[in-house]
Amino acid sequence: MNETEKQLSAEQSRQVAAIVREELARRRISRQQLAELAKISISTLEKALGGRRPFTLATTVRLEEALGLSLRKSNGEMASVAPANGDVAPDGLGSYSRRAVTWLEGNYLTLRPSFGEADAIYAYCTEIAWDGTASCLAFRETERLDAAFTQFGEVSIPNQSGHIYLVTNRHGQYRLIIVARPTIAGEMHGILTTLLAGRGSLLTPIAAPIALIPMRTLKEPAFGRITAKDACYVAYRKYIQRTIDEPFAVFRPS
Repeated sequence: MNETEKQLSAEQSRQVAAIVREELARRRISRQQLAELAKISISTLEKALGGRRPFTLATTVRLEEALGLSLRKSNGEMASVAPANGDVAPDGLGSYSRRAVTWLEGNYLTLRPSFGEADAIYAYCTEIAWDGTASCLAFRETERLDAAFTQFGEVSIPNQSGHIYLVTNRHGQYRLIIVARPTIAGEMHGILTTLLAGRGSLLTPIAAPIALIPMRTLKEPAFGRITAKDACYVAYRKYIQRTIDEPFAVFRPS
Protein backbone atom coordinates (compact mmCIF):
# COMPACT_ATOMS: atom_id res chain seq x y z
CA MET A 1 0.00 0.00 0.00
CA ASN A 2 1.51 3.35 -1.01
CA GLU A 3 1.31 6.42 1.22
CA THR A 4 -1.70 7.99 -0.51
CA GLU A 5 -3.73 4.79 -0.07
CA LYS A 6 -3.06 4.76 3.67
CA GLN A 7 -6.31 4.59 5.64
CA LEU A 8 -7.02 6.86 8.57
CA SER A 9 -7.91 5.34 11.91
CA ALA A 10 -11.55 5.05 12.94
CA GLU A 11 -11.18 8.06 15.26
CA GLN A 12 -9.42 10.14 12.61
CA SER A 13 -12.11 9.27 10.06
CA ARG A 14 -14.81 10.24 12.54
CA GLN A 15 -13.19 13.63 13.08
CA VAL A 16 -12.79 14.28 9.34
CA ALA A 17 -16.43 13.30 8.76
CA ALA A 18 -17.60 15.69 11.50
CA ILE A 19 -15.68 18.63 10.00
CA VAL A 20 -16.84 17.87 6.45
CA ARG A 21 -20.50 17.56 7.50
CA GLU A 22 -20.30 20.89 9.33
CA GLU A 23 -18.75 22.60 6.30
CA LEU A 24 -21.45 21.16 4.02
CA ALA A 25 -24.14 22.58 6.28
CA ARG A 26 -22.41 25.93 6.79
CA ARG A 27 -21.77 26.48 3.08
CA ARG A 28 -25.10 24.92 2.05
CA ILE A 29 -23.61 22.75 -0.66
CA SER A 30 -24.59 19.19 -1.44
CA ARG A 31 -22.43 16.12 -1.06
CA GLN A 32 -22.55 15.67 -4.82
CA GLN A 33 -21.14 19.17 -5.32
CA LEU A 34 -18.33 18.51 -2.85
CA ALA A 35 -17.51 15.17 -4.49
CA GLU A 36 -17.22 16.90 -7.86
CA LEU A 37 -15.01 19.65 -6.44
CA ALA A 38 -12.75 17.11 -4.74
CA LYS A 39 -12.74 14.83 -7.81
CA ILE A 40 -13.85 11.78 -5.85
CA SER A 41 -16.87 9.58 -6.37
CA ILE A 42 -20.07 10.38 -4.50
CA SER A 43 -20.14 6.74 -3.37
CA THR A 44 -16.74 7.09 -1.72
CA LEU A 45 -17.79 10.29 0.03
CA GLU A 46 -21.14 8.88 1.20
CA LYS A 47 -19.57 5.71 2.62
CA ALA A 48 -16.83 7.65 4.42
CA LEU A 49 -19.22 10.21 5.91
CA GLY A 50 -21.57 7.43 6.97
CA GLY A 51 -18.78 5.53 8.71
CA ARG A 52 -18.99 2.55 6.35
CA ARG A 53 -15.49 3.10 4.98
CA PRO A 54 -12.45 4.88 6.51
CA PHE A 55 -11.02 7.95 4.80
CA THR A 56 -7.76 7.47 2.94
CA LEU A 57 -4.99 10.04 3.01
CA ALA A 58 -5.56 10.77 -0.70
CA THR A 59 -9.29 11.41 -0.18
CA THR A 60 -8.56 13.63 2.82
CA VAL A 61 -6.06 15.72 0.84
CA ARG A 62 -8.53 16.18 -2.01
CA LEU A 63 -11.24 17.27 0.42
CA GLU A 64 -8.83 19.76 2.01
CA GLU A 65 -8.10 21.25 -1.42
CA ALA A 66 -11.80 21.43 -2.33
CA LEU A 67 -12.84 23.03 0.97
CA GLY A 68 -9.80 25.26 1.30
CA LEU A 69 -9.12 24.24 4.88
CA SER A 70 -6.87 21.84 6.72
CA LEU A 71 -8.31 18.68 8.21
CA ARG A 72 -4.93 17.83 9.72
CA LYS A 73 -2.35 19.56 11.88
CA SER A 74 1.01 20.45 10.35
CA ASN A 75 2.61 17.39 11.98
CA GLY A 76 0.17 15.11 10.19
CA GLU A 77 -2.13 14.56 13.17
CA MET A 78 -5.82 15.27 12.84
CA ALA A 79 -7.15 18.73 13.61
CA SER A 80 -9.14 18.88 16.80
CA VAL A 81 -12.89 19.08 16.49
CA ALA A 82 -15.75 19.07 18.93
CA PRO A 83 -17.62 15.78 19.20
CA ALA A 84 -19.91 15.31 16.22
CA ASN A 85 -22.90 14.73 18.45
CA GLY A 86 -22.37 18.11 20.11
CA ASP A 87 -22.93 20.51 17.22
CA VAL A 88 -23.79 18.56 14.08
CA ALA A 89 -27.17 16.95 13.40
CA PRO A 90 -27.37 13.28 12.35
CA ASP A 91 -27.18 12.36 8.67
CA GLY A 92 -30.88 11.47 8.74
CA LEU A 93 -31.74 15.11 9.54
CA GLY A 94 -29.40 16.74 7.03
CA SER A 95 -26.04 16.86 8.86
CA TYR A 96 -26.41 20.58 9.56
CA SER A 97 -24.23 22.29 12.16
CA ARG A 98 -25.62 24.29 15.03
CA ARG A 99 -24.02 27.55 13.92
CA ALA A 100 -25.44 27.09 10.42
CA VAL A 101 -29.06 27.09 11.66
CA THR A 102 -29.13 29.65 14.46
CA TRP A 103 -31.14 31.93 12.16
CA LEU A 104 -34.03 29.46 12.36
CA GLU A 105 -34.33 29.42 16.14
CA GLY A 106 -37.20 31.36 17.69
CA ASN A 107 -40.95 31.43 18.27
CA TYR A 108 -43.39 31.37 15.35
CA LEU A 109 -47.07 32.16 15.09
CA THR A 110 -48.41 29.08 13.31
CA LEU A 111 -51.53 29.34 11.15
CA ARG A 112 -53.59 26.70 9.36
CA PRO A 113 -57.26 26.26 8.44
CA SER A 114 -59.43 25.03 11.31
CA PHE A 115 -60.41 21.38 10.91
CA GLY A 116 -63.51 21.83 13.04
CA GLU A 117 -65.12 25.04 11.78
CA ALA A 118 -65.51 26.18 8.18
CA ASP A 119 -63.58 29.36 7.22
CA ALA A 120 -62.00 29.62 10.67
CA ILE A 121 -58.24 29.70 11.27
CA TYR A 122 -56.40 27.76 13.92
CA ALA A 123 -53.52 29.71 15.49
CA TYR A 124 -50.86 28.57 17.96
CA CYS A 125 -47.14 28.97 18.67
CA THR A 126 -44.25 26.80 17.47
CA GLU A 127 -40.93 27.08 19.29
CA ILE A 128 -37.76 26.02 17.42
CA ALA A 129 -34.52 25.67 19.39
CA TRP A 130 -31.35 23.59 19.48
CA ASP A 131 -31.62 20.36 21.47
CA GLY A 132 -28.17 19.58 22.83
CA THR A 133 -29.11 16.05 23.86
CA ALA A 134 -30.41 15.04 20.42
CA SER A 135 -27.87 17.30 18.63
CA CYS A 136 -30.41 18.86 16.29
CA LEU A 137 -33.05 21.55 16.08
CA ALA A 138 -36.25 20.55 17.84
CA PHE A 139 -39.71 22.08 17.76
CA ARG A 140 -42.54 22.18 20.27
CA GLU A 141 -46.04 23.61 19.98
CA THR A 142 -47.62 25.80 22.64
CA GLU A 143 -50.77 27.91 23.01
CA ARG A 144 -52.97 25.19 21.51
CA LEU A 145 -56.65 25.01 22.41
CA ASP A 146 -56.50 21.23 22.12
CA ALA A 147 -53.47 20.82 24.38
CA ALA A 148 -53.83 17.02 24.31
CA PHE A 149 -52.79 17.05 20.64
CA THR A 150 -49.72 19.26 21.11
CA GLN A 151 -46.92 18.12 18.81
CA PHE A 152 -43.15 18.12 19.22
CA GLY A 153 -40.29 16.58 17.30
CA GLU A 154 -37.14 17.14 15.25
CA VAL A 155 -36.27 19.51 12.42
CA SER A 156 -34.68 18.15 9.24
CA ILE A 157 -32.86 20.52 6.84
CA PRO A 158 -31.41 18.59 3.88
CA ASN A 159 -29.39 20.60 1.36
CA GLN A 160 -30.86 18.81 -1.63
CA SER A 161 -34.52 19.87 -1.41
CA GLY A 162 -34.13 23.40 -0.09
CA HIS A 163 -37.03 22.79 2.31
CA ILE A 164 -37.39 22.44 6.06
CA TYR A 165 -39.17 19.46 7.63
CA LEU A 166 -40.78 19.43 11.08
CA VAL A 167 -41.18 15.75 11.88
CA THR A 168 -43.22 14.17 14.65
CA ASN A 169 -42.73 10.43 15.18
CA ARG A 170 -44.58 8.82 18.05
CA HIS A 171 -44.29 5.03 18.09
CA GLY A 172 -44.17 4.98 14.29
CA GLN A 173 -47.06 7.40 13.80
CA TYR A 174 -45.90 10.42 11.82
CA ARG A 175 -47.04 13.99 11.36
CA LEU A 176 -45.11 16.10 8.87
CA ILE A 177 -44.80 19.79 8.07
CA ILE A 178 -42.82 20.78 4.97
CA VAL A 179 -42.08 24.48 4.55
CA ALA A 180 -39.93 26.49 2.16
CA ARG A 181 -36.92 28.32 3.54
CA PRO A 182 -37.83 31.66 5.12
CA THR A 183 -38.78 34.64 3.00
CA ILE A 184 -36.97 37.96 3.50
CA ALA A 185 -39.52 38.68 6.26
CA GLY A 186 -38.73 35.38 7.96
CA GLU A 187 -42.03 33.71 7.07
CA MET A 188 -42.17 30.00 6.22
CA HIS A 189 -44.99 28.60 4.11
CA GLY A 190 -45.82 25.04 3.17
CA ILE A 191 -48.01 22.05 3.82
CA LEU A 192 -49.13 20.08 6.88
CA THR A 193 -49.99 16.39 6.66
CA THR A 194 -51.55 14.81 9.72
CA LEU A 195 -54.48 12.72 10.95
CA LEU A 196 -57.92 14.16 11.60
CA ALA A 197 -59.59 12.78 14.69
CA GLY A 198 -63.17 11.64 14.08
CA ARG A 199 -65.74 9.74 16.10
CA GLY A 200 -64.37 7.16 18.47
CA SER A 201 -61.00 5.87 17.26
CA LEU A 202 -61.53 6.95 13.63
CA LEU A 203 -58.53 8.79 12.16
CA THR A 204 -58.46 10.23 8.64
CA PRO A 205 -55.38 11.57 6.78
CA ILE A 206 -55.66 15.28 6.04
CA ALA A 207 -53.46 17.93 4.42
CA ALA A 208 -53.67 21.72 4.68
CA PRO A 209 -51.64 24.86 3.96
CA ILE A 210 -49.63 26.17 6.88
CA ALA A 211 -47.67 29.36 7.62
CA LEU A 212 -45.11 30.11 10.33
CA ILE A 213 -44.63 33.81 11.11
CA PRO A 214 -41.77 35.04 13.35
CA MET A 215 -43.35 36.20 16.61
CA ARG A 216 -40.89 39.09 16.78
CA THR A 217 -42.60 40.71 13.77
CA LEU A 218 -46.04 40.74 15.45
CA LYS A 219 -47.25 43.19 18.09
CA GLU A 220 -50.07 41.26 19.74
CA PRO A 221 -50.54 37.81 18.21
CA ALA A 222 -53.82 36.06 18.96
CA PHE A 223 -54.11 32.31 19.46
CA GLY A 224 -56.90 29.80 19.29
CA ARG A 225 -59.72 29.51 16.77
CA ILE A 226 -59.82 32.78 14.82
CA THR A 227 -63.06 33.66 13.01
CA ALA A 228 -64.19 36.54 10.80
CA LYS A 229 -65.29 38.39 13.96
CA ASP A 230 -61.69 38.68 15.18
CA ALA A 231 -59.61 41.75 14.30
CA CYS A 232 -56.65 39.66 13.13
CA TYR A 233 -58.70 37.39 10.87
CA VAL A 234 -58.02 39.21 7.58
CA ALA A 235 -54.27 39.39 8.20
CA TYR A 236 -54.11 35.73 9.22
CA ARG A 237 -56.13 34.69 6.16
CA LYS A 238 -53.65 36.50 3.90
CA TYR A 239 -50.75 34.51 5.35
CA ILE A 240 -52.49 31.22 4.59
CA GLN A 241 -53.65 32.35 1.17
CA ARG A 242 -50.10 33.35 0.23
CA THR A 243 -49.07 29.74 0.79
CA ILE A 244 -51.44 28.73 -2.00
CA ASP A 245 -51.06 31.75 -4.30
CA GLU A 246 -47.24 31.93 -4.52
CA PRO A 247 -47.43 28.85 -4.57
CA PHE A 248 -45.35 27.47 -1.71
CA ALA A 249 -47.47 24.30 -1.82
CA VAL A 250 -49.73 22.85 -4.48
CA PHE A 251 -53.10 21.26 -3.75
CA ARG A 252 -54.45 19.26 -6.70
CA PRO A 253 -58.21 18.81 -7.11
CA SER A 254 -59.45 15.22 -7.09
